[in-house]
Amino acid sequence: MSDIEIRDDRTAGRLEAVAGDGEVVGRIEYFVLESPERAIVPVHTVVEPAHEGKGIAGSLARELYATAAREGIVVAPLCPYVVTWAERHPDQAPAASPDLVRAAKQWLAAHPDRF
Repeated sequence: MSDIEIRDDRTAGRLEAVAGDGEVVGRIEYFVLESPERAIVPVHTVVEPAHEGKGIAGSLARELYATAAREGIVVAPLCPYVVTWAERHPDQAPAASPDLVRAAKQWLAAHPDRF
């Protein structure tokens, strides 16, 4: 994992794990919810098959929560991987309120072509 850099492409809504050769080997796709409060909402986590089992998905989830903490916002996970990761790392992944998760689900349902 040491040769992997994690980059946030906020415009595209992707947190990307980039190998030393520039190849994107994993990503979390997300959107930023503005209401009822600002939150990062991860929807999908993908790691390329050749790079599975190297801790990339966990590093992406950790960085997603660290980014949110630096920005003073919460993560409202809809991605099953991120939900599970957060349950295993409650010290790094504060839980979002049920109302916020519900609002994130409503936003996603209203934007079916986004993901």
